Amino acid sequence: MIYCVEDDKGVRDLMIYALGTAGFEAAGFGDGTDFFRAMEAELPELIMLDIMLPGEDGIAILERLKKQAATAQIPVIMATAKGTEYDKVIGLDLGADDYLTKPFGMLEMVSRVRAVLRRSRPRDEGRVLRAGCLELNTEEHMVSAEGERITLTLKEYELLRLFMEHPGRVFTRSQLLESVWESDYTGETRTVDVHIASLRGKLGICGDYIETVRGVGYRMEGRSS
Repeated sequence: MIYCVEDDKGVRDLMIYALGTAGFEAAGFGDGTDFFRAMEAELPELIMLDIMLPGEDGIAILERLKKQAATAQIPVIMATAKGTEYDKVIGLDLGADDYLTKPFGMLEMVSRVRAVLRRSRPRDEGRVLRAGCLELNTEEHMVSAEGERITLTLKEYELLRLFMEHPGRVFTRSQLLESVWESDYTGETRTVDVHIASLRGKLGICGDYIETVRGVGYRMEGRSS
């Protein structure tokens, strides 16, 4: 969940739409009062925080967040007006993770969100994911099928890992592009089909675990080892 605190409803709705299109769940608030009320019910993974707000401004809200143990580690991206260098410095000094200068593009915003989330998430200390005869070691980046090691390209590996981390979940082709190729990729969803076909072929009989959901995308069966 990403919270967007922005008093301009048009901008706020656009931010929520862009984040939703990129695969994120998002909610918007026009001021600090509604925002903190929502925080009592659910803590977000990241906060987009405008500085110029009615009532309590973004700097004051940020300061409150960083003083509370429950919210101090939530990453915050500040939105600042053009030319307000002082606000940027204050925000970063108080613990903001990044900032965007208004007006900003939605693609840039989504890219910044992804970058901050990558930096803020704990390092993967290594896990072994299993599904039937498949095994994926995240620390060694090693995949085996029926006990035999399989050599995959980076994108094939990331696709398989995504499926194995979310057994049973259906991913659209667009969601797979967003997750594996990220925002720097501008190709067509056909690329996903090509990589899935190659991945299935390399996995042998285990490739049947990756199912095509007609008219939607792909999923991996939730098989236990």
